[in-house]
Amino acid sequence: MDVLRRNTDYGLRMMVNLAKHSHNGQLMSARQLAGDGNFSYQLGCKLLQKLHKAELVKSVMGPKGGFKLGRKPSEITLMDVINVLQGGVHMNRCLVGDQGCEFESECEVNTKLSRLQMYIEGYLEEITLDEILQSRSKRK
Repeated sequence: MDVLRRNTDYGLRMMVNLAKHSHNGQLMSARQLAGDGNFSYQLGCKLLQKLHKAELVKSVMGPKGGFKLGRKPSEITLMDVINVLQGGVHMNRCLVGDQGCEFESECEVNTKLSRLQMYIEGYLEEITLDEILQSRSKRK
């Protein structure tokens, strides 16, 4: 079981790439983003459509057009991107939605997974694209 789907991983890397170029206002084409991320152009377009609809990226039309972040890198969290691309992170089917699990009151597994779920969501909500860029520059 993957917590993050492959496409979400691609989308996260694409957003970091856009964040890297956001300081100078540089636009990046879908083809360039897909090439840099080593995934198909068609998949890149699909991911960018979802991100655009959620206003995490903006598109500029025309021969010199492309994509840029919809907000500052410090205002976009990993959880924002994950929610758009895969509808959140779910440790177990029991934890999806508001219905809960029929065995919730007597199930210790559910209790432990619920805590883990809250921890993971909280952790991902705290990490911004800006923070990722800063940690990358410290490693170099």
